[in-house]
Amino acid sequence: MSAQGYAVHDPKDYHSFKVTKYDLKPEGDQDVTVDIQYCGLCSSDVHTISGGWGPFNTDFVVPGHEIVGIVSQVGKNVKEFKVGDRVGVGAQVGSCMSCYNCKNDNENYCTGDGKSAIIDTYNAVYADGSQAQGGYSTRIRAHEQFVFALPESIGSAEAAPMLCGGLTVFSPLIRNGAGPGKKVGIVGIGGLGHFGVIFAAALGAEVVAISHSPKKREDALKMGASKFISTAEDPNWAKEYKSDPFDLIINTASSNAVDLPSILSALKVHGKLISVGMPEDEFKLRAQHLIGNGCYFGSSHIGSKKEAIQMLNLVAEKNIQPWIEVVPMKDCSKAIKRLEDNDIKYRFVFEQDLEEN
Repeated sequence: MSAQGYAVHDPKDYHSFKVTKYDLKPEGDQDVTVDIQYCGLCSSDVHTISGGWGPFNTDFVVPGHEIVGIVSQVGKNVKEFKVGDRVGVGAQVGSCMSCYNCKNDNENYCTGDGKSAIIDTYNAVYADGSQAQGGYSTRIRAHEQFVFALPESIGSAEAAPMLCGGLTVFSPLIRNGAGPGKKVGIVGIGGLGHFGVIFAAALGAEVVAISHSPKKREDALKMGASKFISTAEDPNWAKEYKSDPFDLIINTASSNAVDLPSILSALKVHGKLISVGMPEDEFKLRAQHLIGNGCYFGSSHIGSKKEAIQMLNLVAEKNIQPWIEVVPMKDCSKAIKRLEDNDIKYRFVFEQDLEEN
């Protein structure tokens, strides 16, 4: 079975998308084929197609890993889905399914055995040599473990950006105890950070939004933050939190220019800073920045299926609405330019407009 999508063929010209036809991977017994209706734009797409995270692993790249669509075909051993179901697919479409992590609801940390480990939704190669392409396209095929049922009350366009952007912050929030009685900081109020504020507030935590730009203040408070800090206006902001520190801070910034020493100093003893933004360059940090309060600095990778289901149930229960702008998929290049100019509040979602030739 084939698909066609908006593809980048040269990272040096990553704003130029060409409609390209290609074959899906051969159908496995537990594979689900999804006809795509919507796909979110993630900063990961830009880092990949621009070559910022390294050379292409595939002949070309059709980006997109925040996918919502309708099941059009299922393998003979698929138990969870049937043709006609509305489903989502996130940033992972395969794993070894047999390592310790995969067997313990940590398939997003699959260790596998080389090519049989994590298969990213795009810019990845299966063990048989098939190339994985993403959601700026007509259809996708994924193992059912990486396909998510969507509650009826969640709109398709609204669900799309949750499947990577939302899950990427939801997972570290729940794994690190965000909830009533906890003070949570969210650094960076952008595509990821806006989900961080919304979800931390929905989980019952006290939320402080931390942003360089004072322009994000009103939005962050509307999303559920109880307080907003502009690091540009108050570069010494962390000092006041020495006496009222954070339990947890999630850093969503995609730049390495954030002031990590200040952020770490605002944590409780053994508090945690979890970084989910992925700058193209390294962070600079000394061990001495950690020992003053014995804090921890870690990271998190997307989320498991168990967490995705928990997130979607919370969204349905609380009627959570992400801040999105829906545009035709053909305008993906324009949207990427706007994302690079920070001209979005706060996630783009592409609506399908391709017709099969």
